[in-house]
Amino acid sequence: MTILSSTGTATTGTTGASVAAQSEAKLKDDLNKFLNLLVTQLKHQDPLDPMDATEFTSQLVQFASVEQQIHQNANLEKLIALQQGSQISSLVNYIGMNVEATGQKMPLENGSARFTYTLPSNVGKSTLNIVNSKGVSIYAADTELAAGKHGFVWDGRDKNGVLQPDGDYTVVVMPQDREGKILPVEQTVFGRVTGATAEGGKVSLFMGQNILVPMDQIKSVTE
Repeated sequence: MTILSSTGTATTGTTGASVAAQSEAKLKDDLNKFLNLLVTQLKHQDPLDPMDATEFTSQLVQFASVEQQIHQNANLEKLIALQQGSQISSLVNYIGMNVEATGQKMPLENGSARFTYTLPSNVGKSTLNIVNSKGVSIYAADTELAAGKHGFVWDGRDKNGVLQPDGDYTVVVMPQDREGKILPVEQTVFGRVTGATAEGGKVSLFMGQNILVPMDQIKSVTE
């Protein structure tokens, strides 16, 4: 699966332009109503007591100021859309590369998945659980107990030795101290980049079938 999507970018640009257009249309409608009212008042004003021009002149200036702000916002949205589109294009070279990223979701590809976990200190007990897309725990094992970074390669088989289908899985490592208190742990996963996207202005990579990895979670990239 190769995805190169700027859907979020396009939506941002289109939405911004649409909102600006709607705001401008309403502004013009309000201005027309104001001008019609003004003309009516001028036609029926008392020649001996003419209207004070200060108030309606001030209102006209406010209309002009709002219109300028609407145009500025629309132009800003267009610039953001162009910038994000450029970011997406620059990510093409990542597709097909292998990345290590912070997180728990990992792809099982060709019957193999790899991840790491870093223990902050020596622990009394530590286990790992691998969960499938349905939320079912299919594999569990004890992990290393010594402080530091440890690697683990899963062969794709469940606790009964049955090979699981390639896809996206979640691995949870749970270290505990000697009193049974759960300790924090940093986990990273490995996978091949299959696409890129910009959603809500945030550029991310895809790996596996549908694992979204924000760029700030990428730790390393290799061929």
